[in-house]
Amino acid sequence: MKLSSSEALISMQSALGHNFSKPELLSEALTHRSAVSGRDPRRSRRNQRPKGSGSNERLEFIGDRVLGLLMAEWLLERYPDEQEGALGPRHAHLVSRTVLAEIADQVGLSASLQISPHEEDAGIRRLSSIRADAMEALLGALYLDGGLAPARRVVRQYWQARIDSADRPHKEPKTLLQEYMLSQGLPLPNYELLSSDGPSHAPVFRVSVTTMGHTGTGEAGSKRLAESAAATALLKLLGQNVAS
Repeated sequence: MKLSSSEALISMQSALGHNFSKPELLSEALTHRSAVSGRDPRRSRRNQRPKGSGSNERLEFIGDRVLGLLMAEWLLERYPDEQEGALGPRHAHLVSRTVLAEIADQVGLSASLQISPHEEDAGIRRLSSIRADAMEALLGALYLDGGLAPARRVVRQYWQARIDSADRPHKEPKTLLQEYMLSQGLPLPNYELLSSDGPSHAPVFRVSVTTMGHTGTGEAGSKRLAESAAATALLKLLGQNVAS
């Protein structure tokens, strides 16, 4: 279901528990670059707005840094005896595109995104990379509207279960699959790119990986993330637990 722009603002403020003093920041965070108006014929080429202006790309840029800082702060509090070698993998997992997309689903972000009809038809709303980028943009908007406090509260609310379940430093699914196959005396996995579709700014990669008669497939906005999704699917087929 797709929400109107006004419905999206109400929905996201409720999910985030924050009433924006500058609602235009939230509106920008929910605007995919495809939904930004095209070139105004009354503007000269010299005065034309930069490509992507008005979309959530700038907020995504700062939101990425805000999340990184808040997660590093939290991990230092949570694991006072751990050194960088253990904290680094935890941090990398918790700020990853995979986790960001899952958090975006929790807050109902997908339905609130404003996307052009053309890209809507291409199916980019379902891409994890699009949802992850928008989640970072939301954090950036929160920071610019209210400082670190509201952004910190949202991070600690929605990432709580994941940080609680991380008894050991996280390992990426591709690493877990490699370790499992080596433990079984099997050769290292080979990943196959099945397809690469979509526009250049929002590609869709499909990848498969096979072992022991089982095949895992994954789809994402980058080849690396698609391989990770394929490894996760295969590990589940093999009965292996994959931490989220």
